[in-house]
Amino acid sequence: MITNRSAPDATIVPILVYEDVSQAIEWLCRVFGFTERLRAQRDGVVGHAQLTFGDSAIMIGRQGGPFRPPRRNEVTAYVHVTVVDVAHHFQHAKKCGAHIVKPPTDMPFGERQYTAEDCAGHWWTFSQHIADVAPGEWGATVRS
Repeated sequence: MITNRSAPDATIVPILVYEDVSQAIEWLCRVFGFTERLRAQRDGVVGHAQLTFGDSAIMIGRQGGPFRPPRRNEVTAYVHVTVVDVAHHFQHAKKCGAHIVKPPTDMPFGERQYTAEDCAGHWWTFSQHIADVAPGEWGATVRS
């Protein structure tokens, strides 16, 4: 398998669109704890970046053509991120001014989660494992 130092080292990488990529980099790193891995700019404007969180990655790009950030009260997708301590992550994000959509809540499938909206309107669910629950106990069926 070929490796590529210009690509994130993750199997699935969400790509989110922002009006201002520089602002999004700063906000996502400061508020949600991401680390900037790569930044591409042309004529002083950042058009693309790669951010990491643990062993995962996201790419962010500038709006243009058919790509745009969500509009107010519109969610077309959201990102799920597993964290070690959801209460600590929640308090940090809240202190930094993140708009909290849903406070930390214990879910029937063994997770404690909260959802926040970022500076462009993307929704992020941060989740901590709190119990090992069999899928059938909360209504899911394992298919493979």
